[in-house]
Amino acid sequence: MSELVMRAEKLDAADELRGKRDGFVLDTASDHAADAAGVYLDGNSLGALPAVVPGRVEDVVRRQWGELRIRSWEESGWWTAPERIGDRIAPLVGAAAGQIVVGDSTSVNVFKALVGAVRMAGDGRDELLVDATTFPTDGYIAESAARMTGRTLRPVTPAEVPGALSGRTAAVLLNHVDYRTGRLHDLPALTAAVHEAGALAVWDLCHSAGALPVELDEHGVDLAVGCTYKYLNGGPGSPAYLYVRRELQDRFDSPLPGWNSHAEPFGMRGAYEPASGAPRGRVGTPDILSMLALEAALEVWDGVPVEAVRAKSLALTDFFLQCVAEYVPEGRVECLTPVAHAERGSQIALRCDDAGEVMKRLIERGVVGDFRAPDVLRFGFTPLYVGFADVERAARVLAETLG
Repeated sequence: MSELVMRAEKLDAADELRGKRDGFVLDTASDHAADAAGVYLDGNSLGALPAVVPGRVEDVVRRQWGELRIRSWEESGWWTAPERIGDRIAPLVGAAAGQIVVGDSTSVNVFKALVGAVRMAGDGRDELLVDATTFPTDGYIAESAARMTGRTLRPVTPAEVPGALSGRTAAVLLNHVDYRTGRLHDLPALTAAVHEAGALAVWDLCHSAGALPVELDEHGVDLAVGCTYKYLNGGPGSPAYLYVRRELQDRFDSPLPGWNSHAEPFGMRGAYEPASGAPRGRVGTPDILSMLALEAALEVWDGVPVEAVRAKSLALTDFFLQCVAEYVPEGRVECLTPVAHAERGSQIALRCDDAGEVMKRLIERGVVGDFRAPDVLRFGFTPLYVGFADVERAARVLAETLG
């Protein structure tokens, strides 16, 4: 038995989160080759299925929809689900209750947040800054929002933001963690710089919520959005969420007003009057099936401090890098993820010339990560169900595949 295998066993035995793994539906040793039994390292794209979800969804379909039908809007709490589930997410992103509403996609919420920020900034500010390295959709929406509001869009890297800010800046859209490299950007410092310039900060938390502390309230973030199907394990296409800081809620002017966000939604009035608080971020009828699956999935977080998740995430990624350095031939891969903990999210990105084919072979052997063109292998580490033995096996099989 190698030294790294023995170390993995000791780390798993001491892991305070190891019991959480039983709350997920994961592959067993019989599903794959014995040396790589079900190593799932793609939770930064789609989280694993929490074991409680199928039964809960069956109840929603058979009893709440099948038997109670329309009565479930009141009797089963369907109507209040967007805010109720938002309050379940709030502690995971460092927010007090009453500031998050769940619904729509991340893309739609980026649009609502960015246009809402521009409207709050006022007419004297004619420029939007957007993370030049962002996930493409955020860039597309920022460009559309700029055209619709008559602003100029200026793409800059997060490192360039402080120098690019000026009295012209209305809002800045940034990613907390870079989706390609796993680089963690300095949310507190960048938010402070945006505020010093008199602008509003909008953060995309898709690759950080559920993986590390965010502390939206503590750092005065104005608006934030995020998906729920990655580290929050809500399922494919599960609804996203919108955070609007409490002090801004009365000024938040959504570009997508809908009957669900009306002060009197069943009044069916011709004139729009926005609701107060978080419901102002709603639009249309919620996607109840996906939303209640998400609510069930969030139960795996009961009693889990985000700080413990972050500590294990860093330990897992440190150990993976050590195993890669030990097993993989020198020069075969290049790590794109920062080594410094303060700059690392919960994934490791490795550059590899034949990355697409390598990932295909890894998946065939049961090590599931993903490929980003043209040459990046991405491995996501979800601390609630990834163990240190998984990490060692993944690095060993990667080395064998590259060899």
